[in-house]
Amino acid sequence: MRRLEDVRTDLKDDFRELGLRLDSKVSLERYQLEQAARDEAVKLLIERVKGIEEARTQAAQNRQDEAQRAADRRAADRRLIFTALVAPVLLLILTVYLNAQGAAS
Repeated sequence: MRRLEDVRTDLKDDFRELGLRLDSKVSLERYQLEQAARDEAVKLLIERVKGIEEARTQAAQNRQDEAQRAADRRAADRRLIFTALVAPVLLLILTVYLNAQGAAS
């Protein structure tokens, strides 16, 4: 009878330990829900990073386009300065030279 009592007590203890172990385990459904939430968070983070990278690329392209437009404006300004200032002076010098050559003959 004592042996049966001991076996019964041991079984109760084992079942209690097993119950405690099972209580500490996470259910498969909960694990899957947590995994899905984690995957969604990672996906959102990846999309955000892609958005930031695209914005930086666009900003760099805009800066490059603006620099090209500024260079084009500087080149146009140089041409304008040449045609507005230097060309008339050269024409005046040429006219004076030709008049001097014509008066000398």
